[in-house]
Amino acid sequence: MKKIFFFAMAFVGVVFGQERSKFKQLEEEWPTPSSTRNASGAPGANYWQQKVDYHIQVRINEAQLMLEGKETITYHNNSPDRLTYLWLQLDQNIYRNANTSTQMRNGTLDNKNDVGNLKRMAKPSFEGGCDILSVTDASGKKLKYTVNETMMRVDLPSGLASKGDFSFQIAWKHKLNDARFAGGRGAIEFFESDSNYIFEMAQWFPRLCVYSDNVGWQHKQFLGSGEFTLNFGDYKVEITVPSDHIVVATGELRNASSVLSATQQKRLEAARVADRPTLIVTEEEAKANIQDGRSTSEKTWVFEAKNVRDFAFASSRRYIWDGMGVKLGSRNVLCMSAYPPEANPLWGKYSTEAVAHTVRIYSKFTIDYPYPVAISANGPVGGMEYPMISFNGARPDKDGTYSERRKYGLISVIIHEVGHNFFPMIINSDERQWTWMDEGLNTFVQYLAEQEWDRNYPSSRGPARNLTDYMRSPKNMQSPIMMNSESLLQFGNNAYGKPATALNILRETVMGRELFDFAFKEYCRRWAFKHPSPSDFFRTMEDASAVDLDWFWHGWFYTTDRVDVDLTSVKHLALSDQSPAAEKGFKKSEKDGQPIDISKERNKKDIEKAYVELKPELLDFYNSYDPLKVTAEDERKYSNFVNGLSEEDKKFLKSSMHYYQLTFENVGGLVTPLIVELQYEDGTKEIRRFPVEVWLKNENKCNKVLVTEKPVKRFVFDPLLETCDTDTDNNAFPRILETEHFEIMKYDSPMNPMKGK
Repeated sequence: MKKIFFFAMAFVGVVFGQERSKFKQLEEEWPTPSSTRNASGAPGANYWQQKVDYHIQVRINEAQLMLEGKETITYHNNSPDRLTYLWLQLDQNIYRNANTSTQMRNGTLDNKNDVGNLKRMAKPSFEGGCDILSVTDASGKKLKYTVNETMMRVDLPSGLASKGDFSFQIAWKHKLNDARFAGGRGAIEFFESDSNYIFEMAQWFPRLCVYSDNVGWQHKQFLGSGEFTLNFGDYKVEITVPSDHIVVATGELRNASSVLSATQQKRLEAARVADRPTLIVTEEEAKANIQDGRSTSEKTWVFEAKNVRDFAFASSRRYIWDGMGVKLGSRNVLCMSAYPPEANPLWGKYSTEAVAHTVRIYSKFTIDYPYPVAISANGPVGGMEYPMISFNGARPDKDGTYSERRKYGLISVIIHEVGHNFFPMIINSDERQWTWMDEGLNTFVQYLAEQEWDRNYPSSRGPARNLTDYMRSPKNMQSPIMMNSESLLQFGNNAYGKPATALNILRETVMGRELFDFAFKEYCRRWAFKHPSPSDFFRTMEDASAVDLDWFWHGWFYTTDRVDVDLTSVKHLALSDQSPAAEKGFKKSEKDGQPIDISKERNKKDIEKAYVELKPELLDFYNSYDPLKVTAEDERKYSNFVNGLSEEDKKFLKSSMHYYQLTFENVGGLVTPLIVELQYEDGTKEIRRFPVEVWLKNENKCNKVLVTEKPVKRFVFDPLLETCDTDTDNNAFPRILETEHFEIMKYDSPMNPMKGK
């Protein structure tokens, strides 16, 4: 760092004519505010949404692995429009071969292949689909319907006027997909040891599509990635299963006395107020169920749920069942888990506790959990969410031990899937179009909940430093967050990791926790049990915080730019008292510090005598003059200068302030606040923060002048790795030489230290 003494300076930092596209306002990108969605991001005075109620009777045919059902649907048209048809989702049709979801898949051929893979390419091992048996009105008269892959249109004979209701009935059936042969968000798991199953039923009944003010009918085909956009309504579901099954489901069990023993009923009531997991069905009882063989009789479990957007359930004779209560104000939420013996001891120790923790922490950052129960069910589905119930798959090894990764993996998946109750089960975004609005927001709050579980929790998503590998990947391997769910590249990083990290940066670095938490909670409050769009979220975050975030939404959500700030140079100007001794002393030290002149150094040996050494008569005043020697004239001029200063200015000159000009270049394209660590020569450190507006006049380069009372040894940009800067090699000035070490491969390193203990 070059030092130059100075007394007065002026800086000009305005660049005229610079295009400021990164800071442009996004009003032209967002829908025009209306009476249904206003400019603040809140629902408007005329906001409306449809309501759909279901009464369903469903039976698991265990012998044929078939689900058989019939439903009465009541559609409440709260829109101002007259509807001539209704659209329903037939999600099971994704298992039919002749549809877009299967035909769109790209593939390659390898001349080396196993027989199983060749057979799957020739013909899928499972072909299912929803078989519609009948569609009738309330009186039993047939209704015309048309199936278009995963969508079904039901034509209304007389239309449905605004504020009108229409009831109709559907009977259907479909095969149950075995997780060994066909994956899915719902599946069955077969246990060869005892020839029993776990049934996890999801997307199992025809459901109404959403008709909304901003989209109309959301009937994009279900292609696999974009999940489900659904209406709120009330459900009554009667589930008929073998009599030795335990069923857990969305909603409250209404006929416990018909399906549970007296002892189990008492345990269920005790669990409601327990402060730790309490068994309702014990492991011994579950094992006895397994050993007794399949029951030939049946029971019907009745569940009711109010104001939910979907319904799922799990059923098995292998289930252990436990529960505990969580107090939220004056309300009590019953948190429960259902899992087979193979899931212990991991599930018995952690599952229900993780459910309870999630309900508490998400309520803290969003709104109070409004439903009476929250459930985690173990089975073949690795992780999937529904109102009040989630499916989670992690289990310990067969000997009951588990790795640390497995333990935290289970806790994380439960937090994530139970957390989906808030996004999108309550704050009901359009998953078919915008995956990030449920997965990204949920992953962000998952990170907050993980950190409140354990201070050293190994969260994989949320911290900025964990996303840098993705952000520095080639741009042709990325897509903007604001893209349709089916078109996303690197789905997990894009839909989960990037928006979660963006929100964490907003909270920690851009807005601060107080402003962010208030605005985020306001978004959740405004849009609970409603259908928000991306612009509703963006606008609310700005409206409730008074922070202009258009630059942030633009960079993080609409582009694939990345943060890469290069601290290119530092100029040091030190202030002295301007005395001749100080000024000339500095110049002497600067001269002495110059590198040697290689020619002069060699001439000392090669030139025996210089010419003036041979002829001393050629020497004059200047051969002995020392310009760095302090003279009486220097002292006189300095005395006159000092006498002309005020006492305040004299004191300031003696303060020895240090001025540094730092030059930053925006290499990655994504503007960011500047966080700079000053490492002083005395070993102390200080962090200074500057808002993103430092780039307003020039988005590519900016200069910051920092003034300190003591000299700085090094400056470091983003010292806490909070901006997601993708190249830390150019963050320090002077540069830091990074030292790495060789890692010798250890093939016998145990992944599960619990084994043998």
